Amino acid sequence: MTTDLGTAITRAFREESGQVIATLIRVTGDWDLAEECVQEAFALALRTWPRDGVPAKPGAWLTTAARNRAIDRIRREAVGAEKLREAAELTSAAEPEWDESGVHDDRLRLIFTCCHPALPLEGQVALALRTLAGLTTAEIARAFLVSETTMSQRLVRVKRKIRTAGIPYRVPPSDLLPERTAAVLGMLYLLFNEGYSASAGTDLLRPDLSAEAIRLARILAGLMPGEPEVLGLLALLLLHDARRATRIDDEGTLVSLEDQDRDGWNTTEIAEGTELLETALRYGVPGQYQIQAAIAACHATAARASDTDWAQIAALYGELLRFVPSPVVELNRAVAVAMAEGPEAGLDLADRLTADGTLPGYHLLPATRADLLRRLDRFDEAADAYREALALANTDAERAYLSGKLAEFS
Repeated sequence: MTTDLGTAITRAFREESGQVIATLIRVTGDWDLAEECVQEAFALALRTWPRDGVPAKPGAWLTTAARNRAIDRIRREAVGAEKLREAAELTSAAEPEWDESGVHDDRLRLIFTCCHPALPLEGQVALALRTLAGLTTAEIARAFLVSETTMSQRLVRVKRKIRTAGIPYRVPPSDLLPERTAAVLGMLYLLFNEGYSASAGTDLLRPDLSAEAIRLARILAGLMPGEPEVLGLLALLLLHDARRATRIDDEGTLVSLEDQDRDGWNTTEIAEGTELLETALRYGVPGQYQIQAAIAACHATAARASDTDWAQIAALYGELLRFVPSPVVELNRAVAVAMAEGPEAGLDLADRLTADGTLPGYHLLPATRADLLRRLDRFDEAADAYREALALANTDAERAYLSGKLAEFS
């Protein structure tokens, strides 16, 4: 297999698998069957594309191949008229029907299914990462700090719950949307973040996932135009995505925010994100995504790094802690405090988190401490902290960045 062909198949898997699985779940109603048939479709691609070439529309090719596999499986296992009827219906199921929500999108339906209130939160997140982001069970297990066997069992249980409880594969009607809004917003943010800063692997960025999260957030904003947190999330995603092109240099190394080329930021996304944020704030109902979007806007609208209003950002992180009392938020506040009041003040907050042991295995905590120690000229301690962060980093880009920082002390 040539390098170009291998790249095309890898890209097709990364960019298309979530959509193909979502479609197969809709037409079969069986999560396990859908995943197995999609895997078989990719195996078929590995055998036939080297001979026939990459199709013009890889996603459509894979969807057809997976659906044909599902038809064959159902026919082979058919017992009686009901199974034969299922196979006949599957043969004709090419496009999704409009449900009562008016939404014609399999992946948004899949998110709402994953976010059903009858499912445990960890199961919702794990299932979304598996089906929407295409992460392996091992990668999800690392994110949850559990064994691969444990995560595999969780995924089996949550899919069984969907089947036995008869959870419908659809976007709920408008009167039921609010009970799932928070979970769906969290899932879209999770999907975006996996594309913006991948949890593992050789690539820090997966633009296909980020773009998909933005697309789905736009659909949701159309469904719920008066919901400020939906607008806040869309604003947040756009303001973050505006900086994507400058986050990695030509060698694939992570570029810190202060060193990014601001002329390379997407001004159209910044303008749209800022306008959406202003619209959301006019409702007078603050929430975590609006606050995070306000923080992102402080960065995105600063012409130079030195123009950043760090005091305002530190205050916003303090407000965010009321909505999300998380050690990660506290760590981000420590960075802002360090920039606003000096590295000693920020280091004090970061050291408290270290002492509390609330972020085990989170490489950004020792990385933050390392940077603050460096700024305080405590170079030996900074080098030790960089080594700790390097041992915990999960992506090649992050490891390259930390290795470069560590090399400054040699």
